[in-house]
Amino acid sequence: MEKTIYIVLTNTGTLFSKAIGMYTRKDMNHASIAFDEELNEMYSFGRKNKHNPFNAGFIREEPTEGLFTHASCAIYKCEVTCKEYNRMRNKIRHMEQDRELYKYNLIGLFGVAMNIKIEREYAFFCSQFVATMMNECKSMQLQIAPYLVQPHHFEQHSSLNLLYKGKLQTYVYNKRGVEESVQKNNWRRFAFPI
Repeated sequence: MEKTIYIVLTNTGTLFSKAIGMYTRKDMNHASIAFDEELNEMYSFGRKNKHNPFNAGFIREEPTEGLFTHASCAIYKCEVTCKEYNRMRNKIRHMEQDRELYKYNLIGLFGVAMNIKIEREYAFFCSQFVATMMNECKSMQLQIAPYLVQPHHFEQHSSLNLLYKGKLQTYVYNKRGVEESVQKNNWRRFAFPI
């Protein structure tokens, strides 16, 4: 029996994302891995607080909040064996238990730019983390070392099939059975008049 995992590439429009985009010349500059179609269980390395890009590390992401509110995305899916799926999930669970150990590998991004190996224990940038998770599955391993992987490399992987491209909120609300316009209207009633 097979299971499905999801690779989620996003463009949040932040200054940091734009700076990475200037180097990569690609739209999608953040990568996450999810274990369900509704993206309830989505993980990556990124900001722990949307207002502070320097406080970053291992995070469980909520695609309807924070920087994802206006994000565009490309979502890919891949079939893996139950054993591979469980191996990835177990690795994630261990990381969640020791989340304080994990840091964002900002120095590693410079290694990508210079095409040199900069690996640090307990430190990842988003695409390095997703590539490391994918390497748990024989069929999903990338030809590039995780410390050099950029989000657009996932788009080129033969095991990944494009599921959706567009606004992240639209995808999530459709999969979770929530009306997008209703969600927005609910928030409007809490707004203060100016």
